[in-house]
Amino acid sequence: MIRYLIIFCIVLFSVNAFAQKEQAQEITTYYFILHAEKDRSNPSEKNAHLTDEGHKRAQNWSEILQHIPFDAIYSTDYNRTKETGQPTAIKNGLDIITYNVSTSYDEAFKTATKGKTVLVIGHSNTIPEFVNAVIGNKKHEEIDDANNGNLYIVTKVGNTITEQVLTIN
Repeated sequence: MIRYLIIFCIVLFSVNAFAQKEQAQEITTYYFILHAEKDRSNPSEKNAHLTDEGHKRAQNWSEILQHIPFDAIYSTDYNRTKETGQPTAIKNGLDIITYNVSTSYDEAFKTATKGKTVLVIGHSNTIPEFVNAVIGNKKHEEIDDANNGNLYIVTKVGNTITEQVLTIN
């Protein structure tokens, strides 16, 4: 009986020590969304604004994400992406930071976001690439431009990365 008690105590202390080590590591969480529905009435318009439906979705994102205390919100420098992030930025008292898709997950971004909770808004072709860069695996393909409801969540704790994709319509 004493042998089992000793083993139990060793296991208990080992788990506690491991848990404390995990708590000491910084947690970085990225939430990635695509811009909401854009105005497609002028096919030659490269910097379209959101439609009324898009503004409703942007507001809906801010309600869905309302309990997440973001440290930063990043968006490409397009009307539709900035307008998508604006309601969430207002709720969090943050300015939107624009990023360049060609250098999105560079060392500067990694350093600026380490240990933080970050919302990133982009496009059907850039968000999957960005997520792939963060997870270090070419897992996600470009998605249909009309799909405005994907939410990618990537969490980094030390060298451990978890990720999930939710569709919210």
